[in-house]
Amino acid sequence: MAEFNSRQYQFSDIQVVIKGRTITGLRGIKYKVSQDKEVVYGAGNKGQFIQRGNISYDGEISLLQNELLALERYAREEGFEGLHDLQLNIVVAYAPETGLPLTTDVIRGVEFTSVDTGMSQGDKMMEVTLPFIALDIKKG
Repeated sequence: MAEFNSRQYQFSDIQVVIKGRTITGLRGIKYKVSQDKEVVYGAGNKGQFIQRGNISYDGEISLLQNELLALERYAREEGFEGLHDLQLNIVVAYAPETGLPLTTDVIRGVEFTSVDTGMSQGDKMMEVTLPFIALDIKKG
């Protein structure tokens, strides 16, 4: 009988690389694929079929302030005004030490939609969440 393995990927298994640099100040990342869909009605009051439309890709990455500063510095060095002008790829590697296969997702054509910074009294660090849109996500 085959052995059952219930091990799951955990946050410490994730490595995120942007422009060849591993993001050590990563606090979180999420991304999704969405498709516009609509029920098409005809005779009667029940849908006849579902029509499909455009596919979109978006997400957000949460970083420590030093990572934000490094990305902003990179954007300026490349001649851009700021992060909102930059287009890049994000590589997300699920690289567990044992038990699970290496899985790599590539989020292509990423552009950040806003950069919101701030801190409150008592904060020990600044965590910044950067929402983004993308052109494609290649899974696995």
